[in-house]
Amino acid sequence: METSDAMCIRIEEAMVLGRGTRLLAGAMTVVCMVLVGPSAPSGALFVRSLPVHAVRDVVPNRVMTWNICNPCAKNHVDRAAEIATYAPQVIGLQEACVRDVERIRDYLKSLYGLVYHVEYGMVLRNWGRCGGAPWSPGAFGQAVLSAEPMTDRVNVEYPYGGSEDRGYMAVTTKVGGQSVRVFNTHLAHRRQEAVRADQIGVLAADVARHDRAIVLGDFNAVPDAPELTRIWALAADTDPQCHPSPAGTCKPTTDWHSKFDYIFLRGIAPLKHRVQPTPYSDHHLLQTDLDPT
Repeated sequence: METSDAMCIRIEEAMVLGRGTRLLAGAMTVVCMVLVGPSAPSGALFVRSLPVHAVRDVVPNRVMTWNICNPCAKNHVDRAAEIATYAPQVIGLQEACVRDVERIRDYLKSLYGLVYHVEYGMVLRNWGRCGGAPWSPGAFGQAVLSAEPMTDRVNVEYPYGGSEDRGYMAVTTKVGGQSVRVFNTHLAHRRQEAVRADQIGVLAADVARHDRAIVLGDFNAVPDAPELTRIWALAADTDPQCHPSPAGTCKPTTDWHSKFDYIFLRGIAPLKHRVQPTPYSDHHLLQTDLDPT
């Protein structure tokens, strides 16, 4: 059965086809409003009102990481609105299903005029998380959306995934007009320190090959966790006050008040960053504006 998000997209597409089809689409408007619910405020079908401070176009030097939470009973209109509020040039998503990312990208374009390319770094097929037919479940893992085209994608599944398959992906794209290698990862669950240490070793070996790199993701570890030592040796957190030592002051990025989400920078300087709690995931939005020079 088609989801409410997908049905709304079909209706929106139908509205541009012809008079007869537009009449049918109009008749379905009420249905779609019920399905989407509070995401469609009065007078703005499908669209959740963006805050006054929301930007209106992609910010070319802004990057974001967000574990969108899966499974979570949230709709993609809300997720798209959260991203559109800040309109980053590059977004790394974790716990993402291909179908979910496709719908989020569709809404970003159709509702907010934000056009993104997408590349996937899927590590498993899981019917419980991503739906689909039992014999053909949806793909689950990471995704990168970029306003600029991406090249040289690699997708690596870690040799040791822990309790669930995990991996990283990497692409080359532009941030602030400058070419940069972007990594997106999701490390093993909490209380699997040894597994994460092995995963960091695999990731760090690839990051070290690049003079300019951005490493996004959910590392499932606090800043002073020993398993993060190798990535700290290569890159700095986007927050200049956040260090892997008791002297560091790191803003939490999860509902349980831990910092698990990072934007590590190698050969790139940050200008400002923001941690934004959201009701649509148990992880906060983490974004940063970069100095591309």
